[in-house]
Amino acid sequence: MIALFMVHHLELLLLAGLVILLLGRLACLPLGYLLRGLRLVWILALLTFVFNATLTPGSPMTGLEDLPVTREGLLRGGAMAMRLFLLVLATSLLSLTTSPILLTDAVEKLLAPFRRLGVPSHELAMVSTIALRFVPTLALETERIMKAQLARGACLDRGNPLVRARALVPVLVPLFVSAFRHAEDLAVAMEARCYRGGEGRTRLRDLHLRAADWWGGLGGLLFLAALVGLDRWAGRFG
Repeated sequence: MIALFMVHHLELLLLAGLVILLLGRLACLPLGYLLRGLRLVWILALLTFVFNATLTPGSPMTGLEDLPVTREGLLRGGAMAMRLFLLVLATSLLSLTTSPILLTDAVEKLLAPFRRLGVPSHELAMVSTIALRFVPTLALETERIMKAQLARGACLDRGNPLVRARALVPVLVPLFVSAFRHAEDLAVAMEARCYRGGEGRTRLRDLHLRAADWWGGLGGLLFLAALVGLDRWAGRFG
């Protein structure tokens, strides 16, 4: 993910995409299932491409002199759209191969040395865990509310975008009320169990770095260095 922000050439972004797909293949994830998450961002990627293609100054394209499109804008727009798609693929690969508990435990473990500087590592990990666990709960709650509104004659999928946005108000209000109710119930449950933060707490499974972790981290750093180096070299001689 860091490499995607530091690389600006479209060819290197395509190389990073091939590596992400290869990692998904090694993780035994179906390619179609991994690419399915891109359906939610194609509109944003299209808008990003159009804005960059039309607003970036440069030399006009041959045959498209009547349109405010430049060669530099097309390359920049394609790179930005590709970066957005690859970010979604990388985050999907991470979330599909690692459980939320392991992710939050790893975040807390990595932030543990910063406790002396006042960084609340355990509290940040706890907030991340709660946020991840609330996503499916709120999704089910949203589906239930929408079905209830449709049963009462609400039209949520008709009309122009402004009409649809107004029709979502009867869904958003009870959704926020339900989210606050769930948060209050969770807070009461944590207080009833005498939760007082991370001081003195133990773990069922304590994480330890193994040889595969060191090799994986080293491979990630080498891949990052190679992509950034190739990007700088291509920018100097391109």
